[in-house]
Amino acid sequence: MTDMEGCAGILNHDEWVIPDGRHYDQGRRLLTEEVNAAIAGLMDGGATEIVVVDGHGAGGIDPERLDPRAELERGSRRHAYPFGLDAGCAGVAHVGQHAKAGTAWSHITHTEWFNYIELSVNGVSIGEYGQTVLCARELGIPSVLACGENAFAEEARALSPGVVAVGVKQGLLPDGLDELTTDEYRRAKLSARHLSPTRARELIRAGALEAARRLRTDPRSFRYVDLQPPYVRTARFRRYGDAPPWTARDEHPSSFIVLMNMPFTKAEEPPQ
Repeated sequence: MTDMEGCAGILNHDEWVIPDGRHYDQGRRLLTEEVNAAIAGLMDGGATEIVVVDGHGAGGIDPERLDPRAELERGSRRHAYPFGLDAGCAGVAHVGQHAKAGTAWSHITHTEWFNYIELSVNGVSIGEYGQTVLCARELGIPSVLACGENAFAEEARALSPGVVAVGVKQGLLPDGLDELTTDEYRRAKLSARHLSPTRARELIRAGALEAARRLRTDPRSFRYVDLQPPYVRTARFRRYGDAPPWTARDEHPSSFIVLMNMPFTKAEEPPQ
């Protein structure tokens, strides 16, 4: 699974990760080379088949630059989650991932878009990583590799203990910005200190090699937080244009995956 904002060298949102940004093509190249580093390490460690899912909204992978040993998947399915994962997968890896909304000392901080204040399931705060890997958990697939900004690496370790986490840049600003509108939050967290992309790729390749080695020799070392059904999802959203802030709550008795595919239901206002 790939995203874009968590790569070393991606300096901001509007210029680097959306198609009309002046550095968008360079951003795609940075992501694709980080993905290639992960592919190389996983293959060195014994992987035999790798499917790269382009998970960035506008698209982030340059197909011509992608390591030819991997296949690329892009496009919508009948249900978004679990993004093509099935029980035949040996493991799931993330590259280029950013931290979830509300995370201090992170860069281009958001969950899906900048309108989220917080997303949680059974009281556990999650972001885009959590949405994917907790689907993997339901399918019995370990999360083995998590590459992105430092704050994301910490998030991944907390949600999936044992995962090999590689941080490639450090956000420089705190958070606590619940009062901001969506557009204000989009512009609020754009400061970071980056590794050289070359150094980042070296670390990702080494981390991927270690992840593949451990998956082969000690798969029980990869774990998840303990979530038990029923699954209750709550979300808080920012003011977005003329729409005021609002809260959602939804529940499924047995399946995290089904819950992730359910539309948000506006929560009833508490009695005054």
